[in-house]
Amino acid sequence: MAAGAVAGGHSSEGYLQFIDPNRKWYNNKRLIYLHCWIALLLITSSTNGYDGSLMNSFQSLKLWNDYFGHPHGGMLGLLNAIQNIGCLAAYPFAPYLSDGLGRRLTIWIGATIMLGAVGLQGGARNLNMFIAARFLIGFGVTFAANAAPMLVTEISYPLYRSQLTALYNSLWYSGNIVASWTTFGTEFINNTWSWRIPSLLQGLPSVFQFFLVLWGPESPRWLMHKGKETEALKTLAYYHADGDDTDPLVLFEFNEIKAVAANVGWSALWSTRGNRKRMMLIIAIAFFSQWSGNGLVSYYLNAVFRSIGITNTTIQLLITAILAIWNLCWASAASFCVERAGRRLLFITSTAGMLVFFAMQTVCSARFAITGNQAAAHAVIAFIFLFYASYDLAYTPLIVMYSVEILPYSLRAKGFNIFNFVISVALIFNQYVNPIALDAIEWKYYIVYCCWLTFELAFVTLFIVETKNLSLEETAALFDGDDIKNAMDAVASDIRSDDMSDDKGSGSRSYTPSAELKA
Repeated sequence: MAAGAVAGGHSSEGYLQFIDPNRKWYNNKRLIYLHCWIALLLITSSTNGYDGSLMNSFQSLKLWNDYFGHPHGGMLGLLNAIQNIGCLAAYPFAPYLSDGLGRRLTIWIGATIMLGAVGLQGGARNLNMFIAARFLIGFGVTFAANAAPMLVTEISYPLYRSQLTALYNSLWYSGNIVASWTTFGTEFINNTWSWRIPSLLQGLPSVFQFFLVLWGPESPRWLMHKGKETEALKTLAYYHADGDDTDPLVLFEFNEIKAVAANVGWSALWSTRGNRKRMMLIIAIAFFSQWSGNGLVSYYLNAVFRSIGITNTTIQLLITAILAIWNLCWASAASFCVERAGRRLLFITSTAGMLVFFAMQTVCSARFAITGNQAAAHAVIAFIFLFYASYDLAYTPLIVMYSVEILPYSLRAKGFNIFNFVISVALIFNQYVNPIALDAIEWKYYIVYCCWLTFELAFVTLFIVETKNLSLEETAALFDGDDIKNAMDAVASDIRSDDMSDDKGSGSRSYTPSAELKA
């Protein structure tokens, strides 16, 4: 309850009082430019979404199965898991590149590796080449996926930061849609191009990033961390205030960033009570995002189809493609509700819905297995769609946004790397265990996830901290206590005083750090 009090009181003293009500995303040229750059960053998530659907679709393609000897069991688990094993190999390096070389250059390096990897996958002559390519895809995408969402949240106009960062992970489904419908179309090509074309198209987002990302804006927080304060102020002013470096919002953002700047090591992630709470939440939602039963559909939907008697390849691919569109619509809609509904309500509603609909999916799967009732099989498909509608309320849009926003700059790259690491570990477990468990006990395996979802619901109800309508630096006050809150209040007070002086005719205002910040 104390956290809620801080959030409510501090929000009114934060950035909202400095927002120009006439500056909107659709009527300001600089904001339009900024959002075009952000769109280039958001498509990083599409690459991951493309990969998830690609392997699902390939398992339904007869030509792919014939070419690679019908992989199953442990080999099929390896084919799905190897991408995340590649991610694990890159995690020790990703935060150092993001913090050392900058967000833009790290994304460019990831895009370069991705282009080589998808070329190898599209030209694979045997299973070993295909596995090596998927390892490199995971290795390359880790660099881009570590830096891109941080850059989105660090350059966004404050009024739209939450929605845009939430949209990042929601666009996972845009790649999912392209992969699903591409494979649905190439199914009718009677040669290896039926799977080579979808493989090569996975590199399309990386092509755009390879040629364009280095021309975009760098993170003002990274620039300030590197001692480039003038460039940081210029970047904030150019995109957030039409180039006016004396704008109250720009000065507030600049001073906030400076107030919390620090250089810390990995041990800082657990060194304070606030940081331990951050890491508990980040690790928990990372696990929950992959251990909620969604992994069965994301990577082994064809096995679920077979368990309820749907064996036609065209029907399997069509349902997969329609499900991708369904998910994108729900996730995108939820992304634009994060400030109105709040994080807690979305997490609780999402988890409760998943529990109800996954339980119903389990019941209907059991009924079909025992009685062969076709209506029960059709109900399973319906409950899969309803389960994902619930999942998409929080676990698609919020997990990246929430993890990034509750981490202060000094911990953001390292903490977000932990988030991605946990997701990869959870995925590797699921990708190995799920096909074996489904083969062994079929629908009874669903009961495990029903029990786990009950625990998830209790956790998010008890521990999720509300952060709506706060800036990145203000959010730190919810975890770090009154010291940083007082610093933020001092920033706002100084800038309001400057505004009052201007109104009295004191002349043009120049940037001067507050006494609190100098100290």
